[in-house]
Amino acid sequence: MAKRIAIVEDDPDQRSNYTDAITKKGYDVTAYASRQEALEGIEKQLPDLAILDIILGDEVDAGFQLCRDLLAKAPSLPVIFLTERIDEIDKISGLRLGAWDYLAKPISLDYLAERISSLLRINEVRNSAVSGQASATARQIGDLSLDQEALLVSWRGDRIDLSGTEFRMLAKLVRVPGHAVSYETLMNATMQSLVTNNTINTHMRNIRKKFEKVDPDFACIKSEYGFGYRWIAS
Repeated sequence: MAKRIAIVEDDPDQRSNYTDAITKKGYDVTAYASRQEALEGIEKQLPDLAILDIILGDEVDAGFQLCRDLLAKAPSLPVIFLTERIDEIDKISGLRLGAWDYLAKPISLDYLAERISSLLRINEVRNSAVSGQASATARQIGDLSLDQEALLVSWRGDRIDLSGTEFRMLAKLVRVPGHAVSYETLMNATMQSLVTNNTINTHMRNIRKKFEKVDPDFACIKSEYGFGYRWIAS
């Protein structure tokens, strides 16, 4: 069965272009022009992935609110922001809400399709995995289990759901425990453009929060002021 993609975009030409391009890749695409229209449609059928613009009509932050509503219903839903709002504060806001990716317009339709495919693969692997069960390909770093083949992370047996960007950053951070990893190295790991130190700090806060949710005493990620971060093995 084809994966269901929801697109929320108020510009009719862009909405049509995204829909046509993604449909040609074999996905079942439903497009919405407004936050309210999207809420009503998604209430009937939850997508496998959602692509959201931020400004929808007269609502300048509609995409942010819609992201909150979607993740309240389905916390593991992959959400991509696709927007002309590329200020750092907007990107940080989107990441803090739990978006898996933040892409700037204009965008190559082939690249967009590839990002969709990548995030769906990650989510499919996670959903098929047994929570807390270590994989044969997993690497153990103290209490951390990290499987780069299956893109799965667990901490003391509890699964941690990281976005693809967060996973790549964590993998880079723990490659040599105790070794400081620079902002530049972490930026490269994100595979995103327009990345700043503040963006990296936001990703790291999100990663910490996800670990602290299963272990309030988690303290393995240390900040190296002005340089980057370090993983201290438990």
